[in-house]
Amino acid sequence: MTLRRKLLLVALCTLALPVAGWQYARQMESLLREGQAQALLASARAVARSLAVTGAVQAQGDAGWYVQTAVNPITVDGYADDWAPLTPWRQPLNPGRGTDGSLLLARDGDGLYLYAQVSDTQRTRADAGDANALAADHLILALANDAGQQRYLLASAAPGAVVAQLLDPPVPGLPDQLAAQWQEDGSGFRVELRLPATLPLRGLGVGAYVAATGGDRMAAPVRPLLGYSEALSAELAQLAPDRVQARVLAPGGWLLARSGGLNTRPGVDAQPGWFASLVYRSLLAARLEDADLWSQDVPRLATGEVATAASGHPASVWRAGEERGSVVLSAAVPIVRDGRIDGVLLLEQASRAVPLLANRALLGLLLTSVGVLLLAGAILLAFATRLSVRLARLRNAAERAQLNDGQLDGQTQRITFPMSDARDEIGDLARSFEKLFDVVGGYTDYLRTLASKLSHELNTPLAIVKSSLDNLEHAQLPAEAQPYLARARDGAARLGALVRAMGEASRMERAITAAEAEDVDLRDVVRGCADAYRALAGTRRLDCVLPEAPLPMHCAPELIAQALDKLFDNALSFTPEDGWLRLSLRPLDDGAEIELANQGAPLPAAMQGRLFDSLVSLRDKAVPGDAPHLGLGLYVVRLVAERHGGSASARNLDDGSGVAFSLRLRHMPRQRLA
Repeated sequence: MTLRRKLLLVALCTLALPVAGWQYARQMESLLREGQAQALLASARAVARSLAVTGAVQAQGDAGWYVQTAVNPITVDGYADDWAPLTPWRQPLNPGRGTDGSLLLARDGDGLYLYAQVSDTQRTRADAGDANALAADHLILALANDAGQQRYLLASAAPGAVVAQLLDPPVPGLPDQLAAQWQEDGSGFRVELRLPATLPLRGLGVGAYVAATGGDRMAAPVRPLLGYSEALSAELAQLAPDRVQARVLAPGGWLLARSGGLNTRPGVDAQPGWFASLVYRSLLAARLEDADLWSQDVPRLATGEVATAASGHPASVWRAGEERGSVVLSAAVPIVRDGRIDGVLLLEQASRAVPLLANRALLGLLLTSVGVLLLAGAILLAFATRLSVRLARLRNAAERAQLNDGQLDGQTQRITFPMSDARDEIGDLARSFEKLFDVVGGYTDYLRTLASKLSHELNTPLAIVKSSLDNLEHAQLPAEAQPYLARARDGAARLGALVRAMGEASRMERAITAAEAEDVDLRDVVRGCADAYRALAGTRRLDCVLPEAPLPMHCAPELIAQALDKLFDNALSFTPEDGWLRLSLRPLDDGAEIELANQGAPLPAAMQGRLFDSLVSLRDKAVPGDAPHLGLGLYVVRLVAERHGGSASARNLDDGSGVAFSLRLRHMPRQRLA
């Protein structure tokens, strides 16, 4: 991984800043909402105490029948068409007694309407006047006022109008007979009737009896009648806080009174867009209740918070508002009087401030965080880029200073490394490289000139040794000393050959450097060398592979021929008497390649990179008995290749049959005429 990528990954650590800010914004939003909830609960408790003290909410008992307000005129015909808007809020009939039925009650200016529906697939029919009417399917209706309670029997053997039969002694203020409509189908029977609006009722009881399932034939427990109260709504309006909707509910969740309304229309704070609303709900707000459960036009609220308050414990909840971007806080507290829960007070307050403030805080935080992140990333990227560029310059300078064979470029040794005057760690590294290359360059120059220095320094003592040996030959020496004298003379001869070879190598370097180039066809140079080598190959086979087209090159042909002589002499010494040699030439995009392959032992892996160094040879190891070789031939080949801007290399053949030496050449630069 590059340095810039690593620093960019480090820059990504700044992402912790927006995450921490987001958590902080969530906590602040939660605290803000909790504070508003506590304040609204305190207001609800105060209003509930006032309602309890004034006795505005009457005790409802354990259960009651809720009377809805008729939405449209109701015709008493035994059919449910007129009751369609009210049917979602049916009340169970005879709960827990094995009878499946429901009851609807509605009121308008004409009176109190009752619609009872009972499931009964096995009908047992009898008219109300029959002696066995109580054993058949029937409905018991109980009416109660301040004077007492009176029950009625409703039964019919066929659909149509029926008259309720009085079961109890008459009670003042209650009618002796009731007219009703009886309808039935395969699912059961239905009863619909209307009570006069002037009839004062304290309670009402309805019980259904199905002969197929049995039960109490006369059961019709009287329950109080609940309904919306304008008087209670007016009193509630005086107690409720401003800009708050208040609702008084029965313990079962039925609506008794309401005042105020939810103002969810855009105000001075404007209305947040859909994106801001989405951000608020997904990133900041805790879970919001569904607004449908808190509808404004329903006669009953069956939510968990209302049930909690009805059990004596205050509760609050945030829910989504009906308008986009608004939220509503609902607080429910019990209305307690004399240790009894008479109802539930529900206060609801719409708010746009919380989402808007939270969105603004989050937006500001995100913008600041993104800005800081981009700035930090840009700074780190710029720093990484500058650092990478400086390191690349230093690397390129080091690579340019070193040639392919490990030598140092003489011109590079005399110049300073880039950024060596910098005062940071890169400058220290550049100065260290500069010192290192100075030391290595001096040592390399010393090694390159060591051969010429040794050849010059060894000539005088070698001449003294030879003259001394000549004098000893004329002296009277015992016969046993003659072998030692011969060995000394042989060693001096070999040492003289070594000194001459080192001097020849030094002269060769100078000659190669001073050689001039000319335009030749390289095919002719290689062909001429191959023709001359065939006479020297003896019994060995020599093949020459040349390209068909001419291969012009601006080069020093005598140097190339000299390099081929060294390669051929080296290959010949390693090739068996019945072996083969192959000299080939092929063009390259920027020059040419000459390859001399020979049959023989492969090259040791440890020596392949050192064959073209000075004073390195394998000939004494490969051919036992031969005189030690100085290893200057391949060194000359490398010098010729470098003089032509190329390189020399050696490799083992793929089939393992021998070795191939390659000489890559490029055009020598043309000299400019003054």
